[in-house]
Amino acid sequence: MRTRVTELFGIEYPIFAFSHCRDVVAAVSRAGGMGVLGALYFTPEELELELKWIDEHVGGRPYGVDVVMPARYEGADAGDAEELLGRLQGMIPAEHRRFLDELLAEHGVEPSTETANRTLLGWTDQTARPQVEVALKHPIALLANALGPPPADVVELAHRHGVKVAGLASNARHARKQVEVGVDIIVAQGTEAGGHTGDVSTMVLIPEVVDAVGADTIVLAAGGIGRGRQMAAGLALGAEGVWTGSIWLTVDEADTPERALPKLLSATSRDTVRSRAWTGKPARFLKTAWTEAWESEKSPGYLPMPMQFMLVADALPRIARSGDGELVTFPVGQIVGSMNQVRPAAQVVYDLIEEYVGAIERLNAITEG
Repeated sequence: MRTRVTELFGIEYPIFAFSHCRDVVAAVSRAGGMGVLGALYFTPEELELELKWIDEHVGGRPYGVDVVMPARYEGADAGDAEELLGRLQGMIPAEHRRFLDELLAEHGVEPSTETANRTLLGWTDQTARPQVEVALKHPIALLANALGPPPADVVELAHRHGVKVAGLASNARHARKQVEVGVDIIVAQGTEAGGHTGDVSTMVLIPEVVDAVGADTIVLAAGGIGRGRQMAAGLALGAEGVWTGSIWLTVDEADTPERALPKLLSATSRDTVRSRAWTGKPARFLKTAWTEAWESEKSPGYLPMPMQFMLVADALPRIARSGDGELVTFPVGQIVGSMNQVRPAAQVVYDLIEEYVGAIERLNAITEG
């Protein structure tokens, strides 16, 4: 396949695979696509180790790193991460802590035995910048950012290192703002996607964004894409490639939590919901007792980002290993209805291409006929 994005990065297929698992990232890049490591859950020291491992296992193929530098969040004016953490911890209401404790007890989740050390993660400018610094010390080909345009100085820094920058957009206005700060690639993500999403569907969003940013800016289609036919549709709408995420949660190489995997494999496309119950911003997850509880009349409501995640960070690993399992959820898109078997990551890449080719041949036959 040949599109501007395959030529830009020297890859065989215009398939970008977002994953927090280094094994998936390396496997997809070796298979001809481009793996993109989600840096959010790693400390700078951990990220250094992850990227060193990828460097050694990617076979010289290009890969990327994804960070989260929200345009707006509570405490954005804090001087540094330590000051921000202290300020926000003190702002979490006792009512919210009590509601969470009662919810966990109701479902038999084990009590906390230690204080969580990942309550803030890379949700802020103060915590994401060290991740960017680490990433740019490695031979990455792409730096991606979610939740608003990245700071202009970060874009400039990446460009000085010869690294292209991608920005996620959920509507045409957001896409134009990304271009204004110098982003090279727009990931136009429809509401069908997992994780943080807007409310415009992929089929509507892609041509709107393509038209909004103009012919000089590369657009990747994202949101509910996990089949070759959907890939063909994205390119037909004007995209130069596809950005995928959810489909890599059920590959052999993935480190998806053991209690979440069966739920993903058995879920239908109707078993997800957009909720603020994890981060404070709308994100698509498996619909479970966790999302339902935060929407119930007993709920005290959501806290703004990053306070909601700070509240629940300690609970999430406990939910993953104890209790009745009803609270177990996971970020995933509506494509989950097609994720019903475990396959190697490379096979997923090849299946995407095989179905894509079949779709194009079918369209060509219709046109020629």
